[in-house]
Amino acid sequence: MAAEQQNEMKIPQMEENKENSIDGSLGLEILQIIKDSQQQHGLRHGDYQRYRGYCSRRLRRLRKTLGFKMGNRHKFTGKKVTVELLSDNRHLLLVLMEAERAWSYAMQLKQEANTEPRKRFHLLARLRKAAKHGEQLEKLCESPRVDAKTKLEAQAYTAYLNGMVQFELQEWKSAMEAFNKCKTIYEKLASAFTEEQAVLYHQRVEEISPNIRYCAYNIGDQNAINDLMQMRLSAGGGGGMMAEKLEALITQTRAKQAAVMSEVEWRGRTVPVKIDKARIFLLGLADNEAAIIQVYKLTHSQFFLCVGCVFCVLPQQKQRERAAEGADSGKVSNLQYLHSYLTYIKLWTVVRRNESMAHALQAKLKEPQTDENKRGPRPQDLIRLYDIILQSLAELSSLQGLEEDHTFQKEVALKTLVYKAYRCFYIAQSYVLVKKWSEALVLYERVLKYTREVQSKAKSFNNSLKDLPDVQELIAEVSAEKYSLQAAPLSDRLDHFRLDPTLLSKQPNLVQFPPDFQPIPCKPLFFDLALNHVAFPPLDDKVEQKGKGGITGYFRGFFGFGS
Repeated sequence: MAAEQQNEMKIPQMEENKENSIDGSLGLEILQIIKDSQQQHGLRHGDYQRYRGYCSRRLRRLRKTLGFKMGNRHKFTGKKVTVELLSDNRHLLLVLMEAERAWSYAMQLKQEANTEPRKRFHLLARLRKAAKHGEQLEKLCESPRVDAKTKLEAQAYTAYLNGMVQFELQEWKSAMEAFNKCKTIYEKLASAFTEEQAVLYHQRVEEISPNIRYCAYNIGDQNAINDLMQMRLSAGGGGGMMAEKLEALITQTRAKQAAVMSEVEWRGRTVPVKIDKARIFLLGLADNEAAIIQVYKLTHSQFFLCVGCVFCVLPQQKQRERAAEGADSGKVSNLQYLHSYLTYIKLWTVVRRNESMAHALQAKLKEPQTDENKRGPRPQDLIRLYDIILQSLAELSSLQGLEEDHTFQKEVALKTLVYKAYRCFYIAQSYVLVKKWSEALVLYERVLKYTREVQSKAKSFNNSLKDLPDVQELIAEVSAEKYSLQAAPLSDRLDHFRLDPTLLSKQPNLVQFPPDFQPIPCKPLFFDLALNHVAFPPLDDKVEQKGKGGITGYFRGFFGFGS
């Protein structure tokens, strides 16, 4: 805690003691200051209480430095920063920190209001107070002593806080106007500076955009829901406190669409869908497919949604099976087929997610390691991912209703061969790290065997290889690794030239396998032969001699006296 406060003392002082502009006017990097403070003091992890505590401590330091006391320990005296007092940019920073403290308290209450609805009234009061401090900051910046950039940033900051108040009050039109004003100012500021300086303003615009589209949807713009879904698929869209409202809105919209959805087609068979939860999931599946590779979070959420749907269908399926027990039904029922379809989506999501993770690890493996103390990725990490993929593919091949679908079974078998080749390749890589050349060479040969099988069987399944790793790239990599491994044993005799006739043949023997036996020293056995010839000294003087007391001594010892 002491180290954290020491950090707080260093960073703010650098910002607070910045010199004013060259022309003598006051300036404050409002957005830069609040973003740096939020990232360093809790908001990276959504800890608004920690950030509020930081704002309070910073306000106390600023007041002490400026001599801006609010009374004494016995009596509070309210005091405001006025235009006449405005002689230092730290006066502007003082009002900014008051607004940030009130805003962070409101966001903390917003998190707690999910379980305690009464805190919503306190939340609105804190937001109104933050907006009031923002308006005070904007009025102070109207002074001719303040530069133009600070004036614009103050207007944008106040518009954002007012928009948050109206958003919580569900005054959608007023909130949209405030957010649009904030967005316009930041866009103008971004266009006025270099690309490096404009990054922060563009990030702020991206944060505000989902709020604007949400307000537009509630006003009556039905096209806004498509924009919100696209923002959700993007890396940063719909994050933060907006995420819950956005998810609820999308779920509500899908529920309305699910009312008219009645069936789904998969592998040439149409299956009726009568379970509402399964309908909603299948409607959202098309949206998630567009960004499933880029966004791990959506893949993860899709997996658990699918698991929920499977458990919804499973009880009804078992009930139907018990009802039909004893009857000879040659065809799989619609409910069983729907269960197989949902299970297929779940398993294939696992495959694609792990393949994406493996692709990221492969890229890191090829990067040079700059920090030796930091543990980087290893081939063993990839082996585990491919084990999970192969397990999921084995479950796919045993899905009910697809036993006679030979095309599906061949596709799964082909995909299994591809992932087996990659798994075998990284097992060989792990052997290379421990210098087991022979084992690695054997495994590389097996990789080539798998890839040849894939190439021979893939001619009639060109479409099935679109979402699989490139086998040709793996073949090239294995060939390069084989040559380096075959040359590795030669490093033991680089200083000696030896013409080996076997190296001149068409099949040169670079490594002798199995290797020759080498003699090693036996473990010595020790025998204590000197002990038999050692003469030990007499110990008579050390042994206690028995006394001669006669019968008198016997009776004395018997009765316990005279000892």
